[in-house]
Amino acid sequence: MTVYLNGQFLPLEEARIPVLDRGFIFGDGVYEVIPVYSKRAFRLHEHLVRLQHSLDGVRIDNPHSVGEWAALINTLISHHQHEDQYVYLHITRGVAKRDHAFPQPAVAPTVFMMSNPLTHPAAELLQSGVSAITAVDNRWLRCDIKSISLLPNVLLRQQAVDAGCAEVILVRVENNDSDSFITEGSASNIFLVRDGILLAPPKDNLMLPGITYDVILELAAAAGIPCSVRRILKQELYSADEILLTSSTREVMPITMLDGKPVGNGRPGPLFRQLHDRYQHFKREVMRKP
Repeated sequence: MTVYLNGQFLPLEEARIPVLDRGFIFGDGVYEVIPVYSKRAFRLHEHLVRLQHSLDGVRIDNPHSVGEWAALINTLISHHQHEDQYVYLHITRGVAKRDHAFPQPAVAPTVFMMSNPLTHPAAELLQSGVSAITAVDNRWLRCDIKSISLLPNVLLRQQAVDAGCAEVILVRVENNDSDSFITEGSASNIFLVRDGILLAPPKDNLMLPGITYDVILELAAAAGIPCSVRRILKQELYSADEILLTSSTREVMPITMLDGKPVGNGRPGPLFRQLHDRYQHFKREVMRKP
């Protein structure tokens, strides 16, 4: 595997980062994941806008312009034979003595990128759906930043793995359980379908603004599917006709079991099938454009 590290393309086994890198010491950095179809980065501009938002949120200067990022990402993609890939991009504040405060003067950020084959969701999972559980969202209040400090997400996702499930839907607990609301999955965005209406949590500081999330809302609007972006109460999960998860690598997936009980009739629903088909068509059309 060829990776990119601080201005060089080199074999993965030759890539080295100093132990005093603040990403290693503090988790002080951000990341981005960009799907690649037919060796073309999908919605690259939108991913780079989100990257800039994350960098601004943690006060790291962007080391590259949009054009420079595009050139580096395209070069990395060309080093790998798979038509469909996903690019992982990782930026830390850089190497400095261990001190919580930002280093003064500022040091050069560490920039790392790698690309792996993109594994598409298995056909049988699209036919049957996946299971999920709910858990209390105990993360910080800036989930809109795509931070490399992912220990809460890791622990929450492991709860799902331990339960034999594909994802955990996160719930912010308010004053009482009836006011608790969902935010997202541990590594995905979450949609509900109730009475033919597609429901989505609002993009705020409590969830990551998903690129696939945006595409799904655009496709739903174009298809005339009624949509409502609003706070979704936890209790609404259990009366949903359909629940969908979306992410850059898993695309659109149906959740058919939640906390051990079927969602709707326990099978992927009609809005999932419509949105999944429209997403696949949209991908193909975007990749055909020059």
